[in-house]
Amino acid sequence: MAKKILVVDDEPHIVKLVGSRLRANGFEVIEALDGTDALRKAKSDAPDLILLDLMMPGVDGYEVCSTLKHDERYQKIPIVLFTAKAGEEDKRTGLEDCGADDYLTKPFEPEKLLAKVAEHLTG
Repeated sequence: MAKKILVVDDEPHIVKLVGSRLRANGFEVIEALDGTDALRKAKSDAPDLILLDLMMPGVDGYEVCSTLKHDERYQKIPIVLFTAKAGEEDKRTGLEDCGADDYLTKPFEPEKLLAKVAEHLTG
């Protein structure tokens, strides 16, 4: 059975690009274009991993990550932040304050993204 990955970004072309790469590698992909939709789909679709952008209108990626990581029903889902925010403070906030499992900056190489996904899905 294919692993499910929730891809969250407010830029539809990024969601489509990442989603098609993941599908080509045998993953089932769930898409969300904002934080509110991401929270709803994380709770209803039980993804095996979440790729989460930080900068989104309304509910941002920090809030989505923190909300899920502070709920024992969802805290075991690995969350990889993928964002253009490359500063050390941004990484610290995402990883330490919000509880994300990994951090990948845009633009990223598809092979690096796939390696991060595999790393978190195989433990």
